[in-house]
Amino acid sequence: MHSRFAVARRLLIFWTLFIGLGAVGGAACMLIDPSGRSVGMDGMLPYFQVLPYADMLFQNLLFSGFALLIVNGLSNLTAAALLFARRKIGAVLGGIFGVTLMLWICIQFYIFPPNFMSTIYFFFGLAQAATGWAAVVFQRQEAFAAEAHEYPNLETNHTRLVAYFSRMGYVREKALEEANRTGADVYEIRSTERTEGTLGFWWCGRYGMHRWEMPIETPNINLPSYEHVTICAPIWVFALAAPVRTFCRSAKGRIREVDYILVHHTRGLYANAADEMDALLGLRRTHLTSIRCVTGTYRETRTETK
Repeated sequence: MHSRFAVARRLLIFWTLFIGLGAVGGAACMLIDPSGRSVGMDGMLPYFQVLPYADMLFQNLLFSGFALLIVNGLSNLTAAALLFARRKIGAVLGGIFGVTLMLWICIQFYIFPPNFMSTIYFFFGLAQAATGWAAVVFQRQEAFAAEAHEYPNLETNHTRLVAYFSRMGYVREKALEEANRTGADVYEIRSTERTEGTLGFWWCGRYGMHRWEMPIETPNINLPSYEHVTICAPIWVFALAAPVRTFCRSAKGRIREVDYILVHHTRGLYANAADEMDALLGLRRTHLTSIRCVTGTYRETRTETK
């Protein structure tokens, strides 16, 4: 499987090295010649006089050099080293130090006139922070997908079925837990469209926004043979996921009794999605379970019984 975390990690290594080495170089110039004359930085000193304790700290560039070295130099190089070592904390720190750079530049916005260098480095910090956030999310998602679980009771009760669609694996885990609890058979709804990865996310979002159906592989199960079916679905753009919408329409009149498990990232019950599934199936649900999930952490469960 293509690793989005690996891509984000490489980008974050670039940003931490780029910002870190640049900060170390700038700090070295300040510390070697605190007057700033040798590198043309002496013109910066008058602007520092608006800051607190300027008479003690900003009569030369010595304090500024140490601050730059610690805040943006050594910090980013430490994050880069942790990323090279594949430590989880590296992605977190890389993102945090992007925010730190933006705060540093905000101070420059206050003391210096508008200038290209400060503006571009603010956007560098923004890009680093966004890359760090993406790396943390992708890392958690891929760690979740790689977890192995045992479900010894699957397919021991052939009167029940759990059908599910899962793009990232979150719905799949809840579907398998339910099937393991009841001994039900398991059927995965598969789309013929691309749903994996970042491109799949945006493609699925398009279907979700328009409330379209998405083409799926023809179900190869005998739905009328089951006394009870549990349908597990994600929520896309605050509505039912497109492949499950297609599955429900194709299953109309072929399911005897049904309940739903919905997985999403907000605190809603999403009775609207359950009502749509009822209408598509021509059947009234017996139960609705709504589960909040944020990058693999299940945080809240709400239920509704009819």
